[in-house]
Amino acid sequence: MATLTTAPHAVRPEPARRRSAARVWRDRLPGIVMGGPAVLVFLAMFIVPMILAFVLSLTDWNGYSLRFTFIGLDNYAEAFRNPRTVDAAIFTAVVAFCGTVLCNGVGLLIAALIAGNSRANTVLRTIFFYPYIISALIIGFLWSAMLAPEGAVNGLLGHLGVAPVPFLTEVAFAKASVILTIVWSHFGFNMILFLAGIKSVPTEYYEAATVDGASRWQQFRNVTLPLIAPVFTVNLVLTLVGLLKVYDIVLALTDGGPAGSTQTIVYQILRDSFAQSELGFGAAQSVILLVVTAVLGLAVTLARRGAEKKVAD
Repeated sequence: MATLTTAPHAVRPEPARRRSAARVWRDRLPGIVMGGPAVLVFLAMFIVPMILAFVLSLTDWNGYSLRFTFIGLDNYAEAFRNPRTVDAAIFTAVVAFCGTVLCNGVGLLIAALIAGNSRANTVLRTIFFYPYIISALIIGFLWSAMLAPEGAVNGLLGHLGVAPVPFLTEVAFAKASVILTIVWSHFGFNMILFLAGIKSVPTEYYEAATVDGASRWQQFRNVTLPLIAPVFTVNLVLTLVGLLKVYDIVLALTDGGPAGSTQTIVYQILRDSFAQSELGFGAAQSVILLVVTAVLGLAVTLARRGAEKKVAD
């Protein structure tokens, strides 16, 4: 009679699986402990305020009352048809476009001119970068005093027999003054990034271009510019995002005048939120600005990445 033999039981994988999961968590624990505070700060300082801003944008809260009414998308509709907000958005777009072009153009030009290793270039780098580290409010007040009708600039023009220029009292001059002051205070940052990019280009490329008979301009156009394309992308995005939220120089230089012509969108948001006690309306404008900034930043990044790939190919 045949005897039945029972096959040995297969080894169950559960304990091994549990040990493996425990080992994975143990390996990840240091990273979680070290990265956890940063994540909490990010949530507390960025994500939670964004959610609260969106919730407030759906109400008519005035900022101090404990009672508010849910009004849906009325604040967003008002933002698109309010003439003050539209004018502020248009001027902000002009500042962002002109400032981005000028800051990067001037920064790249100066970086190329002072890239050499000399004491004079070191001093010039410090001088050109210095305005960027000064408080924007101080810069605004400084240029406000210099460009005033009886300020230093008009005083100098008077000594030269030139009539006073209404830098801050006429719309066209005031807008130009705001843009140029912003460029003067910001281009040093772009210069430093471009300078770092130029310094990172291997000298062998320039030596090979010199052997081929390339001029300085040809070396800059065919060697320097393609190799610092990633730096150009970073500069464009950072400058564009920064100028879309500028308000402090405007506050100190013109206080939004004359006749509200130099109000930027962030200046308008602060005015509506606190001076006018329309926090719900200000929150709606903030959400719109956030979305526009994110879309423009992503669009510029993708466009530049495409240009970088073409250069690399």
